[in-house]
Amino acid sequence: MASKRQKQAHSDPRGAVINAALHLAAARDWANVTLADIADGAGISLSDLARMFDGREDILSAYGRRIDADVLESHDTAIDGSHRDKLFDILMERFDRLNRDRDAVVSIIGSLCADPKQMVIALPHLGRSMTWMLEACNIETIGWKGALRVAGLSAIYLYVLRIWKDDASADMAKTMAALDRALDRTERWSETLGI
Repeated sequence: MASKRQKQAHSDPRGAVINAALHLAAARDWANVTLADIADGAGISLSDLARMFDGREDILSAYGRRIDADVLESHDTAIDGSHRDKLFDILMERFDRLNRDRDAVVSIIGSLCADPKQMVIALPHLGRSMTWMLEACNIETIGWKGALRVAGLSAIYLYVLRIWKDDASADMAKTMAALDRALDRTERWSETLGI
């Protein structure tokens, strides 16, 4: 009889790979998780994994897209409020979603911080995610102003992510406070520059 993991690998092989990677990252340092480990955890061959993903960074990118889709699906774009309030809500939704995979994400963050090359590779993916978050809040991302908005929100997200990593409280009070302060500062800066 096929195991639950094998059934998932057949019905959603990419999802099975992402889940296996998260499971392994939660169990040990992400820096020590190999592609062979992930393939074995997903119940597929290494050659099948190579057909689906370019490498570990590509798996993390797919996880990021999963988070984007989950947040966008749960976020109500029709909610009234200022751009600042909408950004606060959607980013807190994102951190709430990350909490489901907290151990794995903390392990991955630790590995990225220790390897500048991985961090540089991850930056375009972060920019893509923040573009989706801005678009969901009806904030324009086109042109040079849009590029500055994406860069600014990326910087805010990275700053608050460091706080979230050490905030194990159920209500994420430290994370909320850090995000609130960061958005306040950015709002004043944006008004000054007319962005």
